[in-house]
Amino acid sequence: MYFRSALGRFPTGVTIVTAEHPDSGAPIGLTISSFSSVSLEPPMVLWSLTQAAASLDAFLRLERYVIHVLSASQIDLARHFAKGPQAQRFAGQALERAPNGTLMLADSRCAAWFECHNTQQHRAGDHFIFVGQVEHCSRQLLSPLIYHAGDFELTQASEPLSRN
Repeated sequence: MYFRSALGRFPTGVTIVTAEHPDSGAPIGLTISSFSSVSLEPPMVLWSLTQAAASLDAFLRLERYVIHVLSASQIDLARHFAKGPQAQRFAGQALERAPNGTLMLADSRCAAWFECHNTQQHRAGDHFIFVGQVEHCSRQLLSPLIYHAGDFELTQASEPLSRN
């Protein structure tokens, strides 16, 4: 599809969203590249999920989720969470809790993470847009994993322009 190819000319970061299923408490998570900041005051971010996703209903009803910004060293993790049954995605994964108790990956290679309150969902075409108010976050000075033109790319390691 030409439109998808044109969108692929814009590089994006790669993230994994994790939470617990609101009914069963089982871990749920998936790889996404549709992540963006919305607001600094209050701190808010957004991401989108296709209406065809098996986990859509659960994410619509969750109170909180964690968005993990992947580093260039986590390409295998990005692929692992991109497909397959939820239980398989979490098999062998170390997990921990964010400050408000939200399930998250215990992987020190993440460039950043955001624990979010699931404040808004908006139907938009064949996706839902999720807006989360950031309650806690952390970051490391690591090069991010990039998705561009339909594939993952590794970013060059370099000294950041700012330490903020």
